[in-house]
Amino acid sequence: MAEIRLYLKKLHQFAGARLYVNLTTMIVISLLEGVGIFMLVPMLHLVGLFQMDSVSMPLVDGLLQPLRQLPEAWLLPGILVLFVTILTGQAWLQRYQLNMNMAIQQGFIRHLRMEMYEGLLHASWSFFLRKRKSDFNHIMTNELARVTSGTYLTVRVLATLLFTLVQLIFAFWMSWKLTMFVLVCGAAITWYSKKFVRRSQQLGEKATQLSEHYMASVTDHFNGIKDIKSNRMERQHVHWFHQLSARMERNFVQFARLQSASQFRYKVASAVMIALFVYLSFAWFRVGIEQLAVIIMIFSRLWPKLSGLQNQWEQIAQSIPACRSFLQLQQESMEANEGRDTITAANSGAPATRNNGRGKRAVGVDNEQERLAITGTLSCRNLSFRYGREEAVYALRDVSVTIPANQMTAVVGKSGAGKSTFIDILIGLMKPESGEVLVDGEPLTDWAALRLRNSVSYVSQDPFLFHGTIRENLSIAAPQASEAEMWEALRFSVSDEFVRELPLGLDTVIGDRGVRLSGGERQRIVLARAMLRKPSVLVLDEATSALDTENEKRIQQAIEQLKGRMTVIVIAHRLSTIRNADQVVVIDEGTVVQQGNYQTLAEDDAGVFQRLLVYQAQ
Repeated sequence: MAEIRLYLKKLHQFAGARLYVNLTTMIVISLLEGVGIFMLVPMLHLVGLFQMDSVSMPLVDGLLQPLRQLPEAWLLPGILVLFVTILTGQAWLQRYQLNMNMAIQQGFIRHLRMEMYEGLLHASWSFFLRKRKSDFNHIMTNELARVTSGTYLTVRVLATLLFTLVQLIFAFWMSWKLTMFVLVCGAAITWYSKKFVRRSQQLGEKATQLSEHYMASVTDHFNGIKDIKSNRMERQHVHWFHQLSARMERNFVQFARLQSASQFRYKVASAVMIALFVYLSFAWFRVGIEQLAVIIMIFSRLWPKLSGLQNQWEQIAQSIPACRSFLQLQQESMEANEGRDTITAANSGAPATRNNGRGKRAVGVDNEQERLAITGTLSCRNLSFRYGREEAVYALRDVSVTIPANQMTAVVGKSGAGKSTFIDILIGLMKPESGEVLVDGEPLTDWAALRLRNSVSYVSQDPFLFHGTIRENLSIAAPQASEAEMWEALRFSVSDEFVRELPLGLDTVIGDRGVRLSGGERQRIVLARAMLRKPSVLVLDEATSALDTENEKRIQQAIEQLKGRMTVIVIAHRLSTIRNADQVVVIDEGTVVQQGNYQTLAEDDAGVFQRLLVYQAQ
């Protein structure tokens, strides 16, 4: 229950006084509903069924006192008018409370969703390398719904307990002996029902595991749908989906059976308890018929609340594993935070802040735009890196490289040699296990790494485009960019011609991950998006691998024109594309084995670079 208490605290911090107004309104609604029912007793008295002199009802007596001054002919209409007024007021309050409750609930969901989303986006790249992306989707959809449901069920339980407390006071006023009897029976049933709560939590943990597996597998399968269709693997995947769906079905059915079993025992216990209640009232406690009727009315309202509490408690227990997984991911993302202030203007309206290195917070710094200019060199000294401290093999070992500003540097090597890892560390995406990165001779701190990445445009070998229009995919990198600037970036990436030929030009929808475009077209759009940011460092990770020879040559010419204005770092497998690089760095098995210009390295018969050239020439 520690997880539920934490989320109640979060709800309190978010809603503030509105939460207490909401709870109070819920209690008042329950009281008015009860008062309306209890007023049936004086109405029955007026038709001669009850003797009111022997019955005292808290609150109702006070409401009826002024009506007793009316003439007898006006008494029944007066009571009926009061009855309708109370129930109308209760209905209006219920409408008000439902609207307030929905506003608080949806606002709280948005608050948790934004808190998690910002925490994930501000986590380091190393954090994402350890996680499945589908787990994020699972937690931010399925688990978030269960977290908020469990939190609000707990609030409803608290309101029900408060209502029950008030009703118990009324019941004690009428007959403390019968009330104690009912409470003892209720406590015994609650103790007996603990096993249902424990079983609910176990089923909740199983539901979390199944849901996580479902989300991960479905995501993987649809990411690979082309391979599935091409290789006719539909039958195997349908069989897998059938098995997983059956397991999820069994989990939900088991929980439903658990709840029905607990409700069945409650109803049987209710029948036995009512029988004992009536028997003891006449045989032992000698309670009058009028008092007994009122007490039965109270407990007819109270006992379903107790039964509902058991049902809600089982649902809360079932949501605890979701709360735990949500909290765990949030804590892990916070621990992996890159140092960026997670409270942004989009969420709180407050100016962005950062640590200024003196233990204080500097206000008004736009850390999404502040850039770190490279005027001299981007270099590294004695870099070593492993993807896990327990790993025996180093991805990089004792790497030292200097990259001059405003020149073109190529990084080459066999697949798995460590090229992408080297670039990730160089631009501040990951931290080395040992060694350091230097910008103009200054160490690259956490804050400087964020500023450096504001100056970098990175184009990967697997270009990613959102499901949307070309305009939307471009503007996400530079929201303030004009249409003229977009076309200029498209011309640089040799994309303007084919974009103009599309049915809607910039407003053409390109499908999920740009599926409606060819591989080469996707690469060119992503390159245009990178240039739209106007970076000072352009990193191309096999960014032209899917292009035909003609377009690749045109883009190479455009990139060469950037020399003197921009630092260009190219990771390349096709060595013919880097002939005009100012510097070539050769990495093999995590170490730098050669470094120099293209011609010099090509003439070294004993070097790795020369062997790579020979392999590609064959």
